[in-house]
Amino acid sequence: MMIVLGIIIAYLLGSIPTSYLMGKIFGLDVRKHGSGNVGATNVLRVLGKLPAAITLMVDIGKGVLAVTVLASVFYQKGAVSFDLFRALLGMAVIAGHNWTIFLNFKGGKGVATFIGVFAVLLPVELIAGLLVWIATVWITKYVSLGSIFLAVSVPLIAAFSGKGIDIVILAITACIIICYKHKDNIDRLILGTERKVGEKA
Repeated sequence: MMIVLGIIIAYLLGSIPTSYLMGKIFGLDVRKHGSGNVGATNVLRVLGKLPAAITLMVDIGKGVLAVTVLASVFYQKGAVSFDLFRALLGMAVIAGHNWTIFLNFKGGKGVATFIGVFAVLLPVELIAGLLVWIATVWITKYVSLGSIFLAVSVPLIAAFSGKGIDIVILAITACIIICYKHKDNIDRLILGTERKVGEKA
């Protein structure tokens, strides 16, 4: 019972629509401006650097809290392995961010929450993935492309570094979800119409 409750709370934690709430503080709905996505990148375009930084840190924090605090509070020894439980919590918090119950199951793309989850579960692999992200965005100016490469890099490196199967499966699943959520960005990248970093909405 505690395991299930922990997963539900992780989903609800992920569902907190940080960028939407940030927009409301400034008197607008970010879903109706810029790309329409409820994520830190769109907040950057629409509201600027400070609101975007706050949004990013809160969304990362959701991932961290899920696999640390919630994992410690709700884990039941003997029910499942601790790694599996943390993987389930990680999946739940990312799913909550992407399909938030508070916005009719229309959320962000999960990258910041992904970073929070794997900062705890796969820190070395995440650092490598973030270096890939930085290089990609620096060269191409496309945040979306960097995010996709980040999501692909983490499970790929984890698989070759002999990490636990539960965490690797989580990383692969999260990668698939993030790539799926970027499908419109992929279309725009192919067409050459994707916005570059720094471009205003």
